[in-house]
Amino acid sequence: MRRKRKKLIETAVDKETCILVGVATQHQKREQLEEYLEELAFLASTADAVTKNVFIQALSKPDVKTFVGSGKLLEIKEYVDAEEIDMIIFDDELSGSQIRNIEKEIENVKILDRPNLILDIFAQRARTAHAKTQVELAQYQYLLPRLTNMWTHLQKQKGGIGMKGPGEKEIETDRRIIRDRIALLKKELEAIDKQMATQRSNRGALIRVALVGYTNAGKSTLMTALSKSDVFAENKLFATLDTTVRKVVVGNLPFLLSDTVGFIRKLPTQLIESFKSTLDETRESDFLIHVIDVSHPQFEDQLSVVERTLNEIGSDDKPTLLLFNKIDQIADQDVLEGLRERFEKSGQDVFFMSALNKEDVLRLRDELYIRVKELHAKRYPYNQFLY
Repeated sequence: MRRKRKKLIETAVDKETCILVGVATQHQKREQLEEYLEELAFLASTADAVTKNVFIQALSKPDVKTFVGSGKLLEIKEYVDAEEIDMIIFDDELSGSQIRNIEKEIENVKILDRPNLILDIFAQRARTAHAKTQVELAQYQYLLPRLTNMWTHLQKQKGGIGMKGPGEKEIETDRRIIRDRIALLKKELEAIDKQMATQRSNRGALIRVALVGYTNAGKSTLMTALSKSDVFAENKLFATLDTTVRKVVVGNLPFLLSDTVGFIRKLPTQLIESFKSTLDETRESDFLIHVIDVSHPQFEDQLSVVERTLNEIGSDDKPTLLLFNKIDQIADQDVLEGLRERFEKSGQDVFFMSALNKEDVLRLRDELYIRVKELHAKRYPYNQFLY
């Protein structure tokens, strides 16, 4: 049997409480929305919030004024007031006017949308100056079109989830100041990008392999297993923001292996732009390992999300190994064999394994040796004596 879905409703002490809100439309069916809301609950948990309830509204399209309509908004307000909920998180991006209208009806409660929550998680996870600059730029770009609304609702919020970074520190800022700050951050990132490009060009004549995939698919765990070095990994979304590069030697053949930031549905466009240099590691790689959590109920949807993102950044034409990870979490072996047979027959380059299984890791190292050797022989035919 497949891994059971996690409960959306949690319990915890001394954490911010939230409810999740989504709209099922003709373009986003209820079943699909429920999967998105499950992921949104995981995002909220990653941000250290506790989901208390989920509200779903069925509309032909989201309401222009309040996203969910006045009737559903009243129902949400009654629940929030009764349960003393700290914030409401909407699964889709809200406009400044929608946020303003919602806050008129529901006072003293934080109103967040999915992009805002993801930005906050990135702000929590940023460790290096590079990552912090990238996140700050994305936050300001998100803030700018919502500035009119920010004047009112930021004054009554006192930190916590969704309020890290420029919003909390610069309540009095105006569009001119934000635009100046955005311009400055872009210049800083350009300088960092040039420096990182120089670093990549100085890595010598080594084949470069990049781990890509949906967030929490197990890339960092795999990176640790292959490179035999400590790489931060945990069962939360976006554990990795900065690209980690390690030199790996299989047999007598060295190559560079990089672990990149994970992708996710509805990833804010501001983050894709500001994390350009991180994505450059993927664009400039010779070979991609697309890590997939095959135990996830919606792994094929996640696979498609990553493929679309790779297409958007111009990396969809690279040699790619589809690595189906976490097979140890599929109890029904008939289901696993059926998946293996189906994807192998598709003609794609596939590999099934568990990153926690040493034998599987050794098999993968052997497979990588073959692929890296072929790429190296094509690019550096005069160096074939190495192997």
